[in-house]
Amino acid sequence: MLTCAATALRASELIALKWADIRFAEERIRVSKRWSRGKEGATKTQSSDGYVPLHPVLARHLKAWRLRTPYGKETNFVFPSLKAFGKVPLSPGVFAADHLRAAAKKVGVHIPDGHRFGLHSLRHSLSSFLVVTAKVDPKTAQQFLRHAKVQTTLQLYTQANGDETRAAQGAWLKALRAPTEKVQ
Repeated sequence: MLTCAATALRASELIALKWADIRFAEERIRVSKRWSRGKEGATKTQSSDGYVPLHPVLARHLKAWRLRTPYGKETNFVFPSLKAFGKVPLSPGVFAADHLRAAAKKVGVHIPDGHRFGLHSLRHSLSSFLVVTAKVDPKTAQQFLRHAKVQTTLQLYTQANGDETRAAQGAWLKALRAPTEKVQ
């Protein structure tokens, strides 16, 4: 979950990762394939094929996971299916249903019954955080998410939050020199 949240990898890219793709010395992760319909294939788009950063905090977590997993060879999946003895990756749907949803609810995320909530939700959260909260340049967020167009990042993935929109409105009212006393 942390790897997905920190890298904005698509679920199909995340589960296709093998240990050889984690470039610890280079501080980056190679994204060159995806796992879809039970087999390995090309990434979703040409822009998706590339690298994502590997922050030292995430690297520590992955190194610790590699020591615990029975499948730590370079050719093994980073997130293998234990039921299939590591021959295939973990199913993202099963992971989301069995672990992600429960973990999100446990920390207070409101997810109505029947509402979709999966690994893809983390891509949207990261996009919104980068652009709205961290004030990262939209082109940097686009590159991080590996979108072909910045419009995809801004129009489909990034959502403003209430605090930010109220602050923007307040700045605008201040610029208009609106009276600050309460009016009805």
